[in-house]
Amino acid sequence: MSRILALDFGEARCGCAISDPTGTLATPMGAVERPGSRRGLAAIAALARDRQVDRVVVGLPLTLAGEEGQQARATREFAARLGELLSVPVELHDERLTTRQAERTGGGADADSRAAAHLLEAYLAASGRAT
Repeated sequence: MSRILALDFGEARCGCAISDPTGTLATPMGAVERPGSRRGLAAIAALARDRQVDRVVVGLPLTLAGEEGQQARATREFAARLGELLSVPVELHDERLTTRQAERTGGGADADSRAAAHLLEAYLAASGRAT
C-alpha cells in the first residue's frame, strides 16, 4: 500500500495527518502555518516528498446541506495550487463534522491536525482502504 497525507486547510493553519503504509492508521502531525503562502505551500510539498506519500487528500468544507461556500472555493484554489507543486494526485474529500469530531476526541495533537486525522479515517473507510 501507500501513504496518504490528509490536510485540513484553513487560512491561518493547515492540519496534517498521515496514514501508515497499510492505510489502516491515521496519525496527526504538526500543523503548517499560513498554508496558502509560498512558504506554507513549500512546507506541505516538502512534507509530502519527505514522507513519500502517494496521494494528498484535502478536506472540502461543505455545508450540512452539501453545498459549497466561500471557504470551499478557497480550499479548491489551495488544492489546485498544491497540485501544481506535487507529482502525486491531490484529491478533495468531504470534511463535514471533522472539526467537531476533533473537539470531542481531544488528544495531544492540535485540533486542526486531529481534524485532518478524522478526515483521513473517513477517506480510508470510503475508499475501502481501512480494515
